[in-house]
Amino acid sequence: MKQSRVVGTQINKLKNTGSTSRKNKIRWKDMIPFYVMMIPGMVYLIINNYIPMFGIIIAFKKLDFQKGILGSEWIGLDNFKFLFASKDAWTITRNTVLYSVAFIVLGSLFAITTAILLNEVRSRMASRLYQSLILLPYLMSWVVVSYLGFAFLSSETGTINSMLRSLGFQTINFYNEPQYWPFILIFTNLWKTIGYGTIIYLSNVVSISKEYYEAAAIDGATKWQQIRKITLPLLKPTIITMFILQLGNVFRSDFGLFYQMPRGSGALFSVTRTLDVYVYTALMKNSDFGMSSAASFYQSIVGFILIVSANALVRKVNKDNALF
Repeated sequence: MKQSRVVGTQINKLKNTGSTSRKNKIRWKDMIPFYVMMIPGMVYLIINNYIPMFGIIIAFKKLDFQKGILGSEWIGLDNFKFLFASKDAWTITRNTVLYSVAFIVLGSLFAITTAILLNEVRSRMASRLYQSLILLPYLMSWVVVSYLGFAFLSSETGTINSMLRSLGFQTINFYNEPQYWPFILIFTNLWKTIGYGTIIYLSNVVSISKEYYEAAAIDGATKWQQIRKITLPLLKPTIITMFILQLGNVFRSDFGLFYQMPRGSGALFSVTRTLDVYVYTALMKNSDFGMSSAASFYQSIVGFILIVSANALVRKVNKDNALF
């Protein structure tokens, strides 16, 4: 009897393992369409993001087009030394970091506020109209935006100076006055990019169940209390994720903004020149591919370190909100 029971249990185990293996096979077959759908994205990612990483070695070489990348002379860290030995190194680093921090903080604040306000618009048509108007600047090229800015800031025909002239005030030559440009650049960046951030946060605000707000309203909570106790806490994971991703671009600036808006005015270099613009200018004037590659490599490494550090910090506070 005991032997028959043992044999029976073993047979049941074999049946169970067979059934689980069949389930696993079925699950694998069910996942095949998803893997096939993933192939185009993976191919694009490999071609566009991973294969070009071979060019990193240019940062450590004196590039000679006749010899090619592999045949060019190795010069170690000389390109990095040239980059940081420049007298403008501190200025461009300061501008890049401070502007990026201002864009992240103010951009997130205005995007969250705008998303919450749009969610309170009851008219569906009005809500769609506002979303389209807010997103429209994001779709514009920086070249177009620079001409719009010139229409406002020009010393001769600009709208602002025309108004000052008609009111009897002295006109301002904006393209020769550096003190105005930190505010102009921050305002322009917010005006152009706030629509993208608003859409991201609005999609999360809309997904919050209305039952929370109804229960809070029954308990007598005001609209501000509902936002502070319901909306913002539920937006916290998205805010943290966006912050971590944006933190990786602290050492990268929006090239179009800092190159197109000042229109190449040398009087504004102290407040408008960032690392990206400096590298582009040096590359166009000196054709120094090694130095530009070194700057890009430096930006990527610092950005990676910042992302990993920020994620580790968030993970210590709350593992659920960390990216990995």
